[in-house]
Amino acid sequence: MVTATVRRWSAWSPGLEDADAWSNWCVAPTELASGGRPEARFLPAMLRRRCSPLARIMLTAAFDCCEQAELAEVATVFASRHGNINESIDLLDRLAERQPLSPTAFSHTVHNAQAGLFSIAAANRRASSSIAAQRDSFACGFLEAMTLLERDPDRPVLLVVGDVPLAPTFARLVEEPPGSYALGLLLARNSEGTRLNFGLQPQHDPTQPAPWPDAIEFLRWYLSDQSSLVLGSARRSWKWERVQ
Repeated sequence: MVTATVRRWSAWSPGLEDADAWSNWCVAPTELASGGRPEARFLPAMLRRRCSPLARIMLTAAFDCCEQAELAEVATVFASRHGNINESIDLLDRLAERQPLSPTAFSHTVHNAQAGLFSIAAANRRASSSIAAQRDSFACGFLEAMTLLERDPDRPVLLVVGDVPLAPTFARLVEEPPGSYALGLLLARNSEGTRLNFGLQPQHDPTQPAPWPDAIEFLRWYLSDQSSLVLGSARRSWKWERVQ
């Protein structure tokens, strides 16, 4: 297992927009809301207008997770199962109808769109990765963050995980909890904060999946007093545990 410290966290979902709201939610959790997006006033107006709902949500979590001086200096990992696929569907529909396509809209449908927008808005030129790993996207994003910490232990890594519900075109093809959300974790090798061990769990008898995404289940565990968390399936599972 590898060890890292959670220096800071932030999360956003419609109606759950600050630490107090999330703490209350963890006491009596419910399914996440699907509609809505943050104002993201920290972004320049022209950049903000071009952002998809997912981009606004993930960038809000990213900026809320860092102090101003940290924004340009952290390495970053952006993880999303679906990314901006809803915007891609719209472009494909227009293509089928032989309608003109917007180059700007196309440029924001690539999977690293959120990473690129963050680098522009935060003037950040540090190492960055964009991860999509189906249902393991949160755990694989966490693993990627650990690799960046291994390469440069003195540089914190900002992990941002988020998704929005799929458009009806593809929604029926994927079984997953609904909801719009993003979670940001500022991870460091040696720092004040909560120290966690993380690694693969070879054998695991999975329980009934939670009615919210893995990243939010992690946050619910993180804000609890439970000692460990296992996510995943019998084929491949991931374990986090608090370092005493």
